[in-house]
Amino acid sequence: MKALLLAAGLGTRLKPLTNIWPKCLMPIQGKPLLEYWLGILQKSGVNDILVNTHHLSEQVENFIQQSQFDNWVKSTYEIDLLGTAGTIRKNIEFCKDSAILLIHADNWVCCDFTDFLDYHYHKRPGNTVMTMMTFTCPNPSSCGIVELDKKGVVIGFYEKVNNPPGKLANAAVYLIEPEVIKWISSHPGVNDFSTEVLPNFLGKIATWKNQGIHKDIGTIEMLKEAQIDKCDQPIWSEDSLWQQEFLKNPVHKMVKR
Repeated sequence: MKALLLAAGLGTRLKPLTNIWPKCLMPIQGKPLLEYWLGILQKSGVNDILVNTHHLSEQVENFIQQSQFDNWVKSTYEIDLLGTAGTIRKNIEFCKDSAILLIHADNWVCCDFTDFLDYHYHKRPGNTVMTMMTFTCPNPSSCGIVELDKKGVVIGFYEKVNNPPGKLANAAVYLIEPEVIKWISSHPGVNDFSTEVLPNFLGKIATWKNQGIHKDIGTIEMLKEAQIDKCDQPIWSEDSLWQQEFLKNPVHKMVKR
């Protein structure tokens, strides 16, 4: 299985932290966020991963070039941000011909990821072409809320609206079948996955609810909250040269509660 990790964002809500450090590498209890994602995926048997980069790309590249990621984690640089669907189209050779995980890797997630994969392959409704991870959003007007039918299939979207019909939100983690990739490839004017791709597949999107942790660490307060979350995620224990330099980064002091 393959995974495309979207990690190129500017992280404007996290300024001044993102003036010096990329959002996808923000520390969660002393380790970079992207390392948690790579640990989750490797433990789940996903060993072909592409990470898109843009903002402070050199720092992200240096992280990926550590020896533990050799031969299974690669990067793709975007001079200008292409949008989530645009990134898929740019890397169509990587994405086509098999199911692929599409993950917004700047979110902090702790869940039974293997169960998410198992649901897609063995339990999702037969007419669906992707599985969307969902979560309960404490502030629904700030999230992309989804409406489901009795089988848990998406039949409606409510993107950051007042008084949406519920609290179940799109977690921006998807396992998508080749049919969706082909559609994106044949629509060169489509650039955003959430607002331009998903609406075209209403009735064909299965859902799996994350009962654990999902946080958009896009604000300093939410990033600080993540420092005290209890979550046993697989990470690399070796104290690499990169990790030693990382622990000296002033961003650690800036996220302490």
